[in-house]
Amino acid sequence: MKRPAIALILGLVHAGGAAAAGDAATTHALSLFDSVRYGPDFRHFDYVDPDAPKGGLLRMEAIGTFDTLNPFVLKGSAAIGLGLVYDTLLTTSQDEASTSYGLLVEHIELPGDLSWVTFKLRDEARWHDGRPITPADVIFSFNALKEMGVPLFRYYYANVASADELPGNKVKFSFSGGVNRELPNILGQLPVLPRHYWDGRAFDATTLEPPLGSGPYRIAGFEAGRSITYERVPDYWGRDLPVKKGRHNFDRIRFDYYRDRTISLEAFKSHGLDFRSENSAKTWATQYAFPAARDGRVIVETLADNNPAGMQGFVYNTRRPKFQDPRVRQALAHAFDFEWSNKNIFYDQYSRTRSYFENSEMAATGLPGPAELKYLEPLRGQIPDEVFTAEYRPPVTDGSGNNRRGLRTATRLLQAAGWRVTDGTLTNTATGEVMTIEFLIAQANSERTIAPIIRNLKRLGVAASIRLVDTSQYRNRLDRFDFDLVTSWFRQSLSPGNEQRDFWGSETAERPGSRNLIGIRDPAIDRLIEQVIAAPNRAELVAATRALDRVLQWHHFMIPQFHLNKYRIAYWNRFGRPETKPKYGLGFSDTWWVDPEKDAAMRAKKAAARD
Repeated sequence: MKRPAIALILGLVHAGGAAAAGDAATTHALSLFDSVRYGPDFRHFDYVDPDAPKGGLLRMEAIGTFDTLNPFVLKGSAAIGLGLVYDTLLTTSQDEASTSYGLLVEHIELPGDLSWVTFKLRDEARWHDGRPITPADVIFSFNALKEMGVPLFRYYYANVASADELPGNKVKFSFSGGVNRELPNILGQLPVLPRHYWDGRAFDATTLEPPLGSGPYRIAGFEAGRSITYERVPDYWGRDLPVKKGRHNFDRIRFDYYRDRTISLEAFKSHGLDFRSENSAKTWATQYAFPAARDGRVIVETLADNNPAGMQGFVYNTRRPKFQDPRVRQALAHAFDFEWSNKNIFYDQYSRTRSYFENSEMAATGLPGPAELKYLEPLRGQIPDEVFTAEYRPPVTDGSGNNRRGLRTATRLLQAAGWRVTDGTLTNTATGEVMTIEFLIAQANSERTIAPIIRNLKRLGVAASIRLVDTSQYRNRLDRFDFDLVTSWFRQSLSPGNEQRDFWGSETAERPGSRNLIGIRDPAIDRLIEQVIAAPNRAELVAATRALDRVLQWHHFMIPQFHLNKYRIAYWNRFGRPETKPKYGLGFSDTWWVDPEKDAAMRAKKAAARD
């Protein structure tokens, strides 16, 4: 492929930087689009209030439990919020797509052929113990995460050939495997860990020792499995950086753990929690008219969510023989009557998801045009024929609940795949295997979504059931791929890249803890993933991603569920917030603050309500 334009990757460039760095350009930011929003001398992001007051306690919920303060390895269940403790090389802007600015890094050097990237660390960057952050810390972090961290790091950094310290407080990463336009940005997300702290400690072990970090918060206290509290670091080294002004305004952030969200909602109503993001349509429609919401002590609202929706759906574990025939997977999808469920269970709040890149320009629609066919034609015969002849759409019903037509279609597909109903039970005519399906869940409120599907599956002769397990067991079973069907959400960015390997790549199919829950092992999909990663410009990235989307769709790897392009939130009316909401985020815990006047007024109303 042709060399990508340096302007596309770098965005704005310091005047004179390219000449000073020889073949490389020097920049304060990396962007996968045509430009960056904030120049080298910007003072703060537009979606913050740089004069926001500091102070107060924010109480939020977490579901499940935790038994480790090490979030970087597979062992254990890590506490929520540990990202607050660590700084990364770069930090993203929430009002731009795929743009990063220097955090630990003062500037970036990058050549036109994208064969390496160099990060110049800020001399003032410090750990919480006062020691400087060095290139040795960066290199230690990279090696430890790649060798002992969760599998995701291995695949994110697969094309990094070496990490080397250079004079002038710099780290250089050299690349292999061809052009990977996203890799410099991915390396910018590297959480940097203190080498001197980990010396003598087992990096791949669980621990309840509060870690040393460099970020805006540190752990103030915790009770394993029940709560964890973070306190703002008053002398945080980066507090005056443009990327940090107006952010991290709460003195303390406390997460309380609950076994399920029904209980946590009651805690919120009684002001045991300050904030709630609601994921249940029924709860949103029926449970937010409580007294504090009626008298203004609690604000209930929706805000726009402009992020790609990705794909949420029921995931087939194709490692199991009964799900290896795509006709079986397509047939069973008819058991989910979305139209009936949306009307009767979800209060008509959702739209049906059909693309793995939903709510973005990456979503494949209609028939493939010339740009996509460039990627698809060489794979003809290796990918489903329907990719070239039809637009994928999930099954549609009339919403009456009487889905006879869909179930008849499902029966024909199952019969073509060698399954017949014998004595009321769907049975494989070749092997004698009886079709049983277990839906694995960790939240009891999922049962209401699955119960109508089970009724339809039983009409097809399928012995279907629900297995509710605790969060730790659920996580362990997913890591070991020990399930029939689970609900999963494959989140996508506006610039898909290396993460696609972890989602759908052959090398991750049998690696414990990978996101390839489906178990895909397909050379054609592997090729499309690599073409997405190596796309030389935005137009090619869109075309390659749409091609990948089509192939994933027509393999029927999932039963698509639904999506919502809004945040449903409720919070006690004690907060101030910037005038501008970030386009690609909510900004609550990051940019809001406790407003003393609102807090006092809310507490006065609360006292009056008690009286």
